[in-house]
Amino acid sequence: MTPSLGTNPHLGPATVPDPSLRAVQALCDIAAPYDHSDTDLFLEAMNESNRWHAQRNEFFRSLWNGKPLEDVTDQPFVHANFFKMHEVLSVPRDKVVVHATSSGTTGQKSQMFWDAWTLRAGQRMVARIYDHNGFISPEPVHYLINLNQPAPGVKLGSSFTGQFMTDFAPVESVDYGLAHTGTGHEFDAFGSIRALRRFADSGRPVRIFGFPAFLSFTIDRMRAMGVEPLRLDERSMVWFGGGWKGNADKQISKSELRAKVTEMLGIPDVRIRDSYGSVEHSVPYVECAHHNLHVPTWSRAIVRDVRTLEPLPYGESGYIQFVSPYITSAPAQSVLMGDLAALHAPEECGCGNETPWFEILGRAGVSRNRSCAIAAAELLARRTS
Repeated sequence: MTPSLGTNPHLGPATVPDPSLRAVQALCDIAAPYDHSDTDLFLEAMNESNRWHAQRNEFFRSLWNGKPLEDVTDQPFVHANFFKMHEVLSVPRDKVVVHATSSGTTGQKSQMFWDAWTLRAGQRMVARIYDHNGFISPEPVHYLINLNQPAPGVKLGSSFTGQFMTDFAPVESVDYGLAHTGTGHEFDAFGSIRALRRFADSGRPVRIFGFPAFLSFTIDRMRAMGVEPLRLDERSMVWFGGGWKGNADKQISKSELRAKVTEMLGIPDVRIRDSYGSVEHSVPYVECAHHNLHVPTWSRAIVRDVRTLEPLPYGESGYIQFVSPYITSAPAQSVLMGDLAALHAPEECGCGNETPWFEILGRAGVSRNRSCAIAAAELLARRTS
């Protein structure tokens, strides 16, 4: 699909903070969201990013050998857990416009800081992927956001994401599955059911975002209460983000969950998408119509052997590393995640997106590598036990 520039404010221009980032600007100005054809430009942008952080951040300067990259697999990486223990910036604090954390009421918290360019560029990536999928709409919609409801003093990245995701269709109403009670967040299955029934009666499209466990358990509660299947407007959509984590014993497959949503809410399978992302690496990875997570234009993915950390070929499983030069606020241009994954060639999907895609196979070290999904799942477990 050809991007329709100008139809959403997030599709507009964004300007790098310094002329030394010319290639970063050129890469991020590519509007097509799934295009890896210009390898030289990506490497040049990564070299600019490395120089930027080395000049401004002592930690990264000690990590990088100063040599220009000839292959993206040579890019040094920082483990995602590093950001749970250290605050590192490559810009002055007065240039930070968003300070986000990754976890909820318990667990280690990653601290990430975004300057104006990083925030703007990341939002434009999401907008281009939305546009590519035809998900930018002028019609008002109802939102059910299964993320932490924003509240004063709450800096969770998921709260910020939830608010941002309402920018792609006008708001008719907003309800939260994880409501703020004044002392914390609490999963409200009954409130979610009331909202869904109201949405069905309105005839308006509905957009449901957030952790899959919340929607799954809401539907379970509907069935337990004898609520008849609802028929939401067929233009409705579901966009999952985050995992099941602390509710792994109740997790069902993605295909089962999609079937469950279609049966009980009437939303077509093709309009139910999962996504992958983290506060440590804020590039959006979104399922295509075939439900595969393609690597977008502005990023690259590498899978590394769990013992040797050597790069692996397509189809083999290991730790996944994400590389993107766009972030200027912190040295997170190359992050090794705690997730185990396998990378696949574009043609193994067949959706038409011409970039590799990956599948997440599990998470290593879950007792240490916590996320906002884990904290949310703990709340959910208390409410459904």
